[in-house]
Amino acid sequence: MALWAQMTPQLQFLPTQTLTELYPDTFPLDVRHYLANWIEEQRWENFDVDNVEQEPQARMLLDQMVLLLQEVAQQNPNVVERVKLQHISKNLSVFQSQPMLLVRTVRDILRKERILLTQAPIGFQPFQPMSMGPPAANGTPQPVREDGKSDVDNLVLKVLEIQNCRQTLHQLQEDLNWEKQETEPMQGQNDLDQQHSDQATKQNRIKQLEYNFSICAKKRVQLLHEAVCALEQCQSCLILRIKSWRWEQHRATIGVHFDDNLGPLQTWCEQLLGVNGNLRQELMLVKRDHGGAEQFHTLQESLARLLQTLIQNSLVVDKQPPQVIKTQSKFSTTVRCLLGEKMAPGKPVLLKAQIITEAQARNLGQQGIVPNENVGELLNSTAILEHNTSSKSTCATFRNMSIRKIKRADRKGSESVTEEKFALLFTTEITITGCESPYGIQTITLPVVVIVHGSQEINAIATIIWDCAFSEPNRIPFVVPERVPWKQMCEALSSKFMSEVQTQRALDRYNLHFLAQKIFDQPDISEDLSNMPVSWAQFNKEVLPGRNFTFWQWFEGVMDLTKKCLRDYWSDGLIFGFIGKQHLHVILQNKPNGTFLLRFSDSEIGGITIAYVGPTDNGGRKIQNIQPFTKKDLDSAGLGDRIRDISCITYVYPDLLKNEVFKKFFTVPSPPNPDGYLPFKLTTVVNPGDSSSTLSIPPQNELTADFYDQSIGHVYGSNMNQNQFSPHPSNCTPTYMSDPMSVQGPIFPSSMPPAPSDEPIDMEALEGILSGFEAHH
Repeated sequence: MALWAQMTPQLQFLPTQTLTELYPDTFPLDVRHYLANWIEEQRWENFDVDNVEQEPQARMLLDQMVLLLQEVAQQNPNVVERVKLQHISKNLSVFQSQPMLLVRTVRDILRKERILLTQAPIGFQPFQPMSMGPPAANGTPQPVREDGKSDVDNLVLKVLEIQNCRQTLHQLQEDLNWEKQETEPMQGQNDLDQQHSDQATKQNRIKQLEYNFSICAKKRVQLLHEAVCALEQCQSCLILRIKSWRWEQHRATIGVHFDDNLGPLQTWCEQLLGVNGNLRQELMLVKRDHGGAEQFHTLQESLARLLQTLIQNSLVVDKQPPQVIKTQSKFSTTVRCLLGEKMAPGKPVLLKAQIITEAQARNLGQQGIVPNENVGELLNSTAILEHNTSSKSTCATFRNMSIRKIKRADRKGSESVTEEKFALLFTTEITITGCESPYGIQTITLPVVVIVHGSQEINAIATIIWDCAFSEPNRIPFVVPERVPWKQMCEALSSKFMSEVQTQRALDRYNLHFLAQKIFDQPDISEDLSNMPVSWAQFNKEVLPGRNFTFWQWFEGVMDLTKKCLRDYWSDGLIFGFIGKQHLHVILQNKPNGTFLLRFSDSEIGGITIAYVGPTDNGGRKIQNIQPFTKKDLDSAGLGDRIRDISCITYVYPDLLKNEVFKKFFTVPSPPNPDGYLPFKLTTVVNPGDSSSTLSIPPQNELTADFYDQSIGHVYGSNMNQNQFSPHPSNCTPTYMSDPMSVQGPIFPSSMPPAPSDEPIDMEALEGILSGFEAHH
C-alpha cells in the first residue's frame, strides 16, 4: 500500500494520455485503487513471464483478483461504482487464456510507478512511455527489449479484445434473433392491455439489443484499426532493433561489446507474426459480417505489407564468415531465420549463397535487384534451414564453404586488391502458414576482402578495420569516409588493441599522443590533435617516413607481439608501450644509472625494446636502447628471464627493483635430465659499450623541477599501473631533441622460391604475392 499511497497525490498532475498508458483498459485504475494493498503484497517480480510452468500460479492470482474485486463491488454502497466494478471483474476474464499477461501487466505498472516517483516533481516532468532506449554512440536510437515485450503484450491484449468483441456480437445476435422470434406470435393476438405491455417491453428489449449490437460492431472495427496501427509501430521498433543488432555485430570487429543473443528478437518476431495472422483472420470475419467496405481493403493491404516486411527482415547472419577470406581455404557461416517454427512445415527450405561485389550489394540495397552475374565460384554454397528444438532456433549452417576463384573489378588508380570489398548473399523462399504464395527473402554478410596469398592478409585486415570503425549506420554498401578525426581513430585503435590482446588495460593518452605524432609525422608537436583529420592513405597506403611499412602494419605487429608474448606484462602495467625516444629522454633524464622501461620499437615491426640509463666513459650518463626483441626472440627466452639476465638494468621506472617486479615471470631452472645430460639455458648478454643507439643526457638545469609536479592519475588516467610508473609532464612532449633512427634492414625476403617445374603456376596467387610486395615499397 505504501507505493499507492505515494502515487495517489501525484495522479492529479498526470496528463490523461499518461494515465491511459499507465493503466490500460484491460487493467483500469479502479483495480489498482481498490486492490492496492493486495497487489503490492504479491511477488510479481518472482515470475519468469516466459516460463509456461508458472501459468498455474498466475491463474491462481487472477482468480483471487476477480474474487476480491467482486467482494469489493458487493460491499460498495454506490450503485454506479458497484456495477462498474462488477463489469471490470467480468472483463478480467480476458486474461484467462494467457494469465502470464496479467503478471506482466501488473509488474510493468508497478515498475513505471516507481520510476515516476523517482523522477523530478511530476507536475513539471510528466511520465513518458519508455518505448525507446538511449541513443547509441552513433546516434541510432535503440529500442529497449523489455519495453518491446510490453508493446507486444498490449497488441495481444488488443487482439483478445477484438475476439471478445466478436464473441459478444455473436451472443447479441443470438439474443436478438430469439427476441424477434418470440415477438412475432404476439403480433397476431388480441391487443389486451397485458399483452400490449409485454409486446412493448419486448420491443424495447429488441431496440436495446440492436443498439448494443451497433455499438459493439463499431467498437470492433475501431479496435481493428487501432490494432493495425499499433502493430505497425511495434514492428517498426522491432526492425530498428534488428538493424541495431546488425550494427553492433559490425562494430564488434574492432572490439566493441556485442550481445549476440537473438532469442528475444526471435520471440518478438514470432509474436508479431502471430498477431498479424490473428488480425488477418479477424479482418476476414469482419468483412464477412459487414461486407467489403473500402476501409477493410485498406486494412488488408496494410497487414499484407507488414507481413512481407517482417518476413524480409527475419533473415540474419548469426555467425559471420571471416572478413578476410583466402581462396582455396575452408570457412563457415550460419544464417538464422527469426520466424522459428512459424514457417509452414513440410518442404525443406534451401538457402543458396553467392559472392557479390560492392556494386551488386549497392544495387541490392537500393533497388532490390538480386544479381544474376556470378563474380566468384563458391564450393558448398547451399544449406537447409533446420530447427533446433533445444535452442528453439532455425538455422542454416554452411560448414565447409570455399571460394575457388574470384573475378576482380577494374581498379581505380592506386587501389589495391586488398581494398576491394565483397559480400556473401544468401537467398531463399519460405512459406508461412496461412499464406498461399511463398516469400522470396535475402540477406548479406558484412563486407569481406578476398585474398589469394597470406602476404595480403594484414592489408586486407586494415580495409576491414577502417570499414567497421568509420562506416555510418544505414549506409549505402559499402561506403566509408576517406578521412576521419583523429579522436575517432584513437577510439578504434584502443578498442581493437584491448580486444585483440584480451586485456582490460587500454591505451592511455600518452600512448595515443605518440601514435598521433607517428601517423602525422610530427614528432615535436605537443598540442591536442583530436580534431586533426587522418586519411585512409596515412593509415595503410603510405609508408611511414624513413620506414618500409605503413602505420597499420607497424601497429598490427605490436598487437600481435603483445597478444602472443606480452599480455600479462601489459595488463600488469609493466610495459610503458608507445613512447618516442624524445619523450623517453624527458622522463629518464633525472633517473640513476640502471633505471629502465619497456617500450615498443618504432623502427621494427613487432618488437619491444629496453631503454635504460647508463654511464658514459667521461662519467656522465646516457640513455641506451637495447636491440628490440621479436616474437622469435621471446619464444626462445621469455622477457622476464631476459630482464633478469641483463646486468646493466636494475630499477624499473621510476625506482622499483626489477627482481621484485618481474619475479613472477622468471622461469625455474630445469632439473637434471634422467638420461644424464646436463640442462642448458639461454642467457641474454648486453654490451653497454656499444653506443649505436644512445642519447646523451644534458645538464639537469635545462628542465625545471616543475615539469614533474603532476599527479599520476592526471597524467596516465586509470589505465596505467600506478605502482610502476610515476608522474611526468602532462603535455607529454615539450621541445624535443632530434633523434634520427636507422632502418633495421629489409622486412621481407629478397627472393621467392621457384615453383616446381611439373606444376602449373597459379597466376592469381602470383598476383597476390606481387601485390603484397607493392604494398611495402
